[in-house]
Parts: sequence; C-alpha cells; structure tokens
Amino acid sequence: MQKLRVNNAFIGWLMVSPLAIVLFFFLVLPILMIIVVSFWQATEFSIIPAFQFDNYEFLFRSPVTYTVFINTFKYAILTWIFTFLIGFTVAYYLAFHIRTLTWQVALFLLCTIPFLTSNIIRMISWIPFLGRNGIANSTLISWGVIDEPLEWLLFSDFAVILAFVHLYTLFMVVPIFNTMMRIDKSLIEAARDAGASGAQIVWNVIIPLCKPGIMIGTIFVVTLVMGDFITVRIMSGSQSANVGRLISNDIALLQYPSASATAVVLLLTVLITIGLMLRFVDIRKEL
Repeated sequence: MQKLRVNNAFIGWLMVSPLAIVLFFFLVLPILMIIVVSFWQATEFSIIPAFQFDNYEFLFRSPVTYTVFINTFKYAILTWIFTFLIGFTVAYYLAFHIRTLTWQVALFLLCTIPFLTSNIIRMISWIPFLGRNGIANSTLISWGVIDEPLEWLLFSDFAVILAFVHLYTLFMVVPIFNTMMRIDKSLIEAARDAGASGAQIVWNVIIPLCKPGIMIGTIFVVTLVMGDFITVRIMSGSQSANVGRLISNDIALLQYPSASATAVVLLLTVLITIGLMLRFVDIRKEL
C-alpha cells in the first residue's frame, strides 16, 4: 500500500513537471532577472552589474513616482467601478432574465465578438469617434446640444477610462456570469415568497453569492489596468502617465535597471493589493 502511494505521488509530480518547467522559465526566472537587474547601475553608455540601492532611492525620492502611482490607482479604481456596474448588469440580465440556455449562450457569445480583435484596434477606434471633428462632436453640434466641440472627449482622462472600460469589461462579465449561473434559483424564489423586493433580492441574496466571481473579475481588471501603458499613452495624447508608461520610457532610454526597479515596485504593489482583496473573499470555490 505504501509503495502504491509513493508511485501515485511520483506520477502526480511527473504530470505537474511540464507546467512547472514552463512556469519556471517563463514566469519565475524572468521575475528573478528583473529583481537582480533592479540593483544594477546604469550610465549613459553602459550597464554595470553591481549591488546598490540607487535605483530604488531615486525612485522613492522622486515626486513623479508618487504622481504616477496615484494616476495608476485612479485609473484602476474608476475602471473597476464602471466595469463592475456594466459587467454585473449584463451578467444579471443573461443569468436571470434570459430563460433558455441557447439564448444565454448566443447572447454571451455576442458580447465576446468585439474582443476577437486586437486591443489596440478597439482602442484606436475611439479616436475618430471622440475627436474634435469626430462623430460624437458632430452629432451633438447638429442636434444643437453644444455650440462648439468638446475638447475633453479625446486625449484626456475621460478617454483613457472609456478605453479601459471598453477593453476590460468582458473580464468582469465572465466570472460574475459564471457565479450567477451556479446560484440555486430556489433561493431567489424563497426570498420572493418572503416578500423581498427585486432590489432586496439583488442586495441580500445575489451579490453576497456572487462575491467570488466579483473578486476574480476585480483581480483581472485591476492587474490589467495597472500594468497597461499603451492605452494611457495613446488615449491621453501623452498628456498623462501611469507606472507602465514610466517603465516604457526608461526602457526606451535604455535605463533597464531603473525600469526593473519600477517594475519590482509595481509588482509588489499589485500583489499587496490582491492580497488585501483576498482577505475579504475566498475565491477558491470558483477555481
């Protein structure tokens, strides 16, 4: 019996080893290299392997760092609010107002069609719509709503948030919809029979049962927004920046140690944020 257990354990480790090898070479090893390089010294002409804290010292003493991190959290929080409101509404409609499974699947696949294209294509598609002479301004002027084009529609924080919401709403819809489909409909019927209103059912029954799905969607959205750099660059017209943009600029200037130090701080920030969120909701039942 003991020999059988040893064999089963060996077979288990053997089955896991391919994935472990892939994760080590493509996830763990790059992160370790970034950590090591973050302590190196960089000049205008070369990178010197050395163990020093100059990159971190410069990073934490620069007021730009705190401004950029505040911007990053602002984008993440605002994007989360809108993606949650839209994602929860769409998932609720699909799960509880569409009765047949065929229509649920069909409408869900319809929601995914825009996401079959590149993120950059979907993001850039907003530029001719929001521009000074774009469709939105032209329509509002023709209707007499405004007298002159709205400058803040494009190359602003509004455009950045709009693009983020457009890009990442599906990452909120999917886990919430998956969680809602697992809710026992008899609980909702029991609450309705007890005299609960629709709003009370949503607040006291559906939302508590959807917390794992909401948390998974939150992790997806927050990590994607905090690690993004191209959306902020294009949609803000280079008038705003986040941490990803800061790393991108350092790489463009061949300041790899500085970029690595910023990446390490960003990684720790994201991990701490996710860790704090997981303290409140257990998502293991959804995995």
